[in-house]
Amino acid sequence: MQQAQIDRLRSAAIPTQQLFVGGRSVPAARDVRLDVVSPIDGRVLTTIADGDASDIDLAVSRARQAFEQGGWSRAAPAQRKKVLLRFAELIEQHALEIAVLGVRDNGTEIAMAYKAEPLSAAGTIRYYAEAIDKVYGEIAPTSGDVLGLVHREPLGVVGVIVPWNFPLMIGAWKIGPALAAGNSVVVKPPELASLTLLRLAELASEAGLPDGVLNVVTGRGASAGEALALHMDVDVLAFTGSGAVGRRLLECSARSNLKRVHLELGGKSPNIVFADVPDIKQAAKVSANGIFRNSGQVCVAGSRLLVQPSIYDRFMDELLQATAKLRVGDPLELTSDIGAISSQTQLRKNLDAVARAEEQGATRLAGGEQIRIESGGNFMAPTVLADVTPAMELWREEVFGPVLAVTRFDIEEEAIALANATPYGLASAVWTGRLSTAHRMVRAIRAGVVHVNTYGGADITVPLGGFRQSGFGRDKSLHAFDAYTDLKTAWIAL
Repeated sequence: MQQAQIDRLRSAAIPTQQLFVGGRSVPAARDVRLDVVSPIDGRVLTTIADGDASDIDLAVSRARQAFEQGGWSRAAPAQRKKVLLRFAELIEQHALEIAVLGVRDNGTEIAMAYKAEPLSAAGTIRYYAEAIDKVYGEIAPTSGDVLGLVHREPLGVVGVIVPWNFPLMIGAWKIGPALAAGNSVVVKPPELASLTLLRLAELASEAGLPDGVLNVVTGRGASAGEALALHMDVDVLAFTGSGAVGRRLLECSARSNLKRVHLELGGKSPNIVFADVPDIKQAAKVSANGIFRNSGQVCVAGSRLLVQPSIYDRFMDELLQATAKLRVGDPLELTSDIGAISSQTQLRKNLDAVARAEEQGATRLAGGEQIRIESGGNFMAPTVLADVTPAMELWREEVFGPVLAVTRFDIEEEAIALANATPYGLASAVWTGRLSTAHRMVRAIRAGVVHVNTYGGADITVPLGGFRQSGFGRDKSLHAFDAYTDLKTAWIAL
């Protein structure tokens, strides 16, 4: 990936976008459009269709028809595997084009976007393609006159709603196992970042996925998203996003057909540094990246930092130095470490959170303001706030921006209490040179992921999901198949 290649793609015209239903681009039922505004410079890139319930109904109908026809759902595992491997190959072939398109849409820095979006999506699709013919049913331990078989079958039509921060990566976490298991899928992308998922559907069709097996309906959450959640012919709904929307989707399930709902929601992840941390400088650098990359718009971001007093001053000095070295700039320049905030609305939310924290007694050590205003885009300086207490909103509630809350702790038990003093439980980290401390903390922290002497980097082989108000169900790994399959018992008298 070279800057010249990126520059050739950054100004490419983006045609007016339609829906992708039944294997082709189709217009929405209503001639209503939504502007796609780039967070880089505030310019309108193109428009997407503002789909509604009638468009969702068409997409679900096509998905159900494809499922019942069985061209995909009953295809031999080897055939599904062949198509999905070709799909992954096409994503890789178009990776830079897709990455630049996504950055123009949501502002993630290109170096991260290239790896985390198309390349990660391709790897995810390939992983589940390879797993298709390696997931077995079961034979029950019965008496000799009975044969008990346990079959794993696809559920039918899967609804997928994904967020704007990593729409392709997170979309693939759900689309990959759902398709591999034999389901049909209807995706409602985020209205702030729909372009890459529309492109993904085109590549799936090119790879040989039968018409109607993967559909994409753009539009607002209150219309297209809720229609998908309420639809009586959707069997399962997979969602990543806010807790408020997650609660709404559960209500929709109860009001409709009791469809299964899998939720990956917010996080307020603790990053705990003990005095015996093996390498303070490295831990500080990784911790800065763990909260500030992609402008903090990462569900597992290490947004709460806990440091023991004996190393607090030294660690904070290293952290602030590492933060100061991070360059906030045009996300389509390879020299930028941090890109843009996704929208003006999110930027204002971030700035308001900083202001409230200072009003409540937090001490601002770095950042806290909008920068690069002359660009017309949405940029914010990485922000470090010290003296944050559990009584403050900033300690408990997710900001989803480049804002780090810092406090001290004295003993292990206090670190545990502080770490768990939030309604969330998605991710966390522990830095220590003692294996026994690490194991105790892994058990004590109420989070779906506990990093030890690192932050981030967990790949597709391990599950991701949360405790408490971070949701339920798991993306990634072979465990993801549980969300998109059902067990059927065959009890056979011999």
